[in-house]
Formats: sequence, C-alpha cells, structure tokens
Amino acid sequence: MSNAQQGKRPTSPHLQIYRPQITSVLSIVHRITGVGMALALILIVWWFLAAGTSDAYFNMVDGFLTSWFGILILGGSLLAFWFHFFNGIRHLKWDAGLAMSKIQVQKSGRIAIVATLIATTASLIYVFGGL
Repeated sequence: MSNAQQGKRPTSPHLQIYRPQITSVLSIVHRITGVGMALALILIVWWFLAAGTSDAYFNMVDGFLTSWFGILILGGSLLAFWFHFFNGIRHLKWDAGLAMSKIQVQKSGRIAIVATLIATTASLIYVFGGL
C-alpha cells in the first residue's frame, strides 16, 4: 500500500468498541504494579543509603517515609506487591497450561483480587497493630 493510501485508512477503534474484560484489566494493572514497585524500591534504597550517610540525613529521609504521604506510598506499594504476587501465580499456572478455560480465568482473576485485599489488610494490621 502506498503512503498516500495509508493516511486514508481508518484506525482500529479497539478501545471504543471492546468492553474491558477481567483478563485485560488485570494484565494492565499487573504491568502498572510492576512499575510502581520499581519506583517504590528507589525510595527504599534511598532510605538505606541515608542510613549509611549521616544521622541528620537519615532522620530527614525517615521523616518523609514515615509521614502520612510516605506511609500512603509504602501502603500502595504493599498493595501492588500482593497483587503482583497473586496475579503472577495465575500466570505461572497458565504457563503450565492449567486453568485456561474462560470460567477458570475469570475465577482466578477474582481470587487474585480478593487474596490481594486480604493479604494487604493482614499485612497492614500486622505492621500497625503494635502502634
């Protein structure tokens, strides 16, 4: 096809036409949580580097990470970790050729979401239970 004809072709309206399915939504969220955890890892490494630098610098970084905003970021990272973990188990099962029917895929997606919420809540209760 020539370049002149290529500009006249309609683009595929895939996002406007197709209804989001649990597999596509969880796939997108899986990628986002992976990036989010990488960004959170930078904060954790920053905290460790501050601990090795000086007391004043560590107190500044620790003050940020233990502020409401830092706790919100780390709590979101915890949620991302558990989701990535449970959704990764789904993918490992799929790699083994297990649970590939439509009903099983939808059920495992719902299980991953519920397990994420339970594990995140249990982790937060464990961490903040002693306060």
